[in-house]
Amino acid sequence: MSLIRRSNVFDPFSLDLWDPFQGFPFGSGSGSSLFPSFVGTNSEKAAFAGARIDWKETPEAHVFKADVPGLKKEEVKVEVEDGNVLQISGERNKEQEEKTDTWHRVERSSGRFLRRFRLPENAKTEQISASMENGVLTVTVPKEEVKKPDVKSIQISG
Repeated sequence: MSLIRRSNVFDPFSLDLWDPFQGFPFGSGSGSSLFPSFVGTNSEKAAFAGARIDWKETPEAHVFKADVPGLKKEEVKVEVEDGNVLQISGERNKEQEEKTDTWHRVERSSGRFLRRFRLPENAKTEQISASMENGVLTVTVPKEEVKKPDVKSIQISG
């Protein structure tokens, strides 16, 4: 399982792990004996690890959209951990190779992905819904209504 940040944008709500040695000739899956490899950072699985997810906030809800092309809803999990951490995970299995097949190019990625997002305090985690259509997973997290303070006018005497 790979949890490598694939974006140049810092996301304070994401719990993904950033790999400071990415691109260096040592550590992180290069096989160097001087520096230990991080779990699951091999190139075969790393490409699919950073499933692209958009997070937008509307007046009513937080909406997450994840591109998971080719996956069935049974291959994707949406969970809430510790009461306020939304976790989206899944796995795309590698296509079985037949001995008679000749592969000319393999560009589609396979492997596991896992993304976590710390939800704000106004999230109604008990009412989360998810749907999948045309390879896009949509997770909707309703928000609590903002309570308007009661304002009482005071008469000024004098």
